[in-house]
Amino acid sequence: MTRTEEQQRKVEEAQRIIGRDFDDPDILLSAITHPSATEGKPVKFSYERLEFLGDSILGAIVANEAFHEYPELDEGGLTRIKVALVSGTSLAEVAEKLGFADVIVFGSSERGTGRRGLHSALENVYEAVVAALFLDSGIAGAQAFVRRTLIPKMSVEMAREPENPKSALQEKLQEEGITPTYKLVETQGPPHDRTFVSQVFAGMKALASGMGRTKKEAESQAAKTALDALGFAKASKADKAKAKREKKQSRTEKKNKG
Repeated sequence: MTRTEEQQRKVEEAQRIIGRDFDDPDILLSAITHPSATEGKPVKFSYERLEFLGDSILGAIVANEAFHEYPELDEGGLTRIKVALVSGTSLAEVAEKLGFADVIVFGSSERGTGRRGLHSALENVYEAVVAALFLDSGIAGAQAFVRRTLIPKMSVEMAREPENPKSALQEKLQEEGITPTYKLVETQGPPHDRTFVSQVFAGMKALASGMGRTKKEAESQAAKTALDALGFAKASKADKAKAKREKKQSRTEKKNKG
C-alpha cells in the first residue's frame, strides 16, 4: 500500500514507541488510523477491526499476568484488577504517556476540532496496536509490549472494594460518557417500617436493584450490585489475608533490623 509522507513518518514514530520494526508496516498503519481518515475506504484501513481483536488479546494477557502474580486472589479480585487495567481511562493514559497522541492519523473532519475524541482514540489505538503486534509477531510480541507499558500499573489495591459505591460507579460509567441515574421503583412495609427498592440505570439500561431502610441506602446497594456485575465486588478473604500477612512480615523485618 502506498503511504503518504505523513503516514510514513507516523508509522516510523509508532515503531519507535513500540520498540520494534514491523514485518508488515501496513498493519501498524491501520492500527494508528482513525476511521475519519478512511471515509469511503474498506474498514480494514482503520483501527476498528484491530481494536476488536486487540480487546480480546489484551484481556487474555492481563488475566494471565494477574493470575500468576496474585495466586491467593479469587475470581472476583482477579476480575477487578483486569477491569481496572483495561478500562478506557487506563489505556488512554498509558497511550498518551507513550506518545501515541502524536502518531494517530486523523481525517480532515477531525482536524481543527481539538480532536474531541482523542481520549477514545487513544484507548482504541492501544488495543489496535496489541492486535497488530499479535498478527505481526505472535502472542510473544503483544505480551512483551503489554508487560512493558501496562502491567507496571497493576497492583493488588485494584482488587479492593470501593468505599463509596455510588461515586465509584459514576466514575466508571463516566469513562464511557455515561452518568448513572437512580429511580425509586418500590416501597414496601408500613409507614413506620419502610423498605425502599431503587434501580440504577446507565442511560435507558437498568443495571441493578438495591434495597434499604432509606432511599440513600437502597441507591448505595444498587450501585454496589452494579459494580459487582462489572467486576468490582468486595475484596476476597484471601486478598485480606495476604495484606495482613504482608503487614505482619513488614513489622517483623523492621524488628529484626532494629
